[in-house]
Amino acid sequence: MGSLILCHKKRAKQPYVISRVHMKIYTIEELCYYICNNLYLIDYTIINHQLCDWIGRELEMEELSEHLKAELRKNCSMEQFILTILRESTIYAQSDINRIQNILERLQNQKDVERAKHKADSLMQSREYESAVLVYQAIVGGERDDSVDKKFYGKVYASLGAAYGRLFLYEEASKMYEAAYEICEEPEMLKAYLYCCRRAMPEDKYVKMLSGNPAFLSMDPQIKESIREVRREIDPDLPEKKLDQWKKEYRRIDKNTGIC
Repeated sequence: MGSLILCHKKRAKQPYVISRVHMKIYTIEELCYYICNNLYLIDYTIINHQLCDWIGRELEMEELSEHLKAELRKNCSMEQFILTILRESTIYAQSDINRIQNILERLQNQKDVERAKHKADSLMQSREYESAVLVYQAIVGGERDDSVDKKFYGKVYASLGAAYGRLFLYEEASKMYEAAYEICEEPEMLKAYLYCCRRAMPEDKYVKMLSGNPAFLSMDPQIKESIREVRREIDPDLPEKKLDQWKKEYRRIDKNTGIC
């Protein structure tokens, strides 16, 4: 953000906990930083009376606390609530607040499915893969919005495939990339599909899938090199059997969470 113009000395004895991302907030600076860097994730975990009470009690910013409570009583928008915190905290310059306001206004103009995708994308960036999976699943499993670009849902499927891949759930990831490619027909999605199939399938089954398909066969050398690169990044001396064992254990643990 830049342009920090004032630091408050008060640090909370009891933090405000943002449960979804397991984050503890101790100062008004930390709160504003979280808000400004997670605008797509702002929801009831921030816009509530508990936060207002915490600001007044722990940070001793009673005026801001009462102002926020008044906003809630008037059923204020998310934008109004957030901007009140940023303005009255006196941390950021007006130019920074104007930039945040422009982003919030764009969010308001987006369709529900677009905002949901941005939310899931933000969760992916913060490595909250399980939470991202749930949001992506809600998009592809919910009622379709025909007003968005026809490739929008293909990109959601691809993002869901990426999230599954981060969790080593390659079978589930391959299905999502296959659905993404059917919609968008982008070569990178096909490559991702084959990569996940290669990681999920026994060797003989994978080879059988490739046979008779020139497009698949032409991409196979790239897939093998990608797998070698990943293994080198993890540990060049790590035995392949040990890596496969870890993947199987991770999949078993993750399936117990009920994500897939």
